[in-house]
Amino acid sequence: MNNFELLGSLSNLKRIRLERILVPPFVTLKNLKKLSLFLCNTRQAFENGNMLISDAFPNLEDLNIDYCKDLIELPKGVCDITSLKMLSITNCHKLSALPQQFGNLENLKLLRLSSCTDLQEIPNSIGRLSNLRHMDISNCINLPNLPEDFGNLCNLRNLYMTSCPRCELPPLIINLENLKEVVCDEETAASWEAFKPMLPNLKIDVPQVDVNLNWL
Repeated sequence: MNNFELLGSLSNLKRIRLERILVPPFVTLKNLKKLSLFLCNTRQAFENGNMLISDAFPNLEDLNIDYCKDLIELPKGVCDITSLKMLSITNCHKLSALPQQFGNLENLKLLRLSSCTDLQEIPNSIGRLSNLRHMDISNCINLPNLPEDFGNLCNLRNLYMTSCPRCELPPLIINLENLKEVVCDEETAASWEAFKPMLPNLKIDVPQVDVNLNWL
């Protein structure tokens, strides 16, 4: 994609969706609110650019990264975009870690990490996300546990964690007084049941798997 820098002259540009391209180094887009990357190669933009992503998108509120196969680690600079309210990283199967600075995203309300099958750690700093209300870690099949400070997510309302067979829950989960719903499979539901007496408002939802054999 050539002449990407020309987008910097579009002062009213609010949203960009890039699909199936090699994303070039970012340019300053001060008024951009939403950026979506789908089936893109992001390495050049995230690793080789001369500009920090937080400087390029100082007012970004919604970042979506989907099916970007070269994303192994989330760039630390993303954690400096404190204006972010929604962060969705899905189907990025090589993503293995999140930066320790993740807790800097103080305004984040929604975090989606579903189907990141190589994800092996969520940093303890996530406990600083006091505005987080919705979180989805479904199909993170290699995630061994939720961090100890996960119990500090005082405003968390909904948690989706189906197909997380290895994910252990920390004892401080009892502090999630505002948690209303956990969607998970039967095995994980059994772990949550142990905390149910301390979380009386919690609903544990185990979706029924609809197996359709008509295609056979």
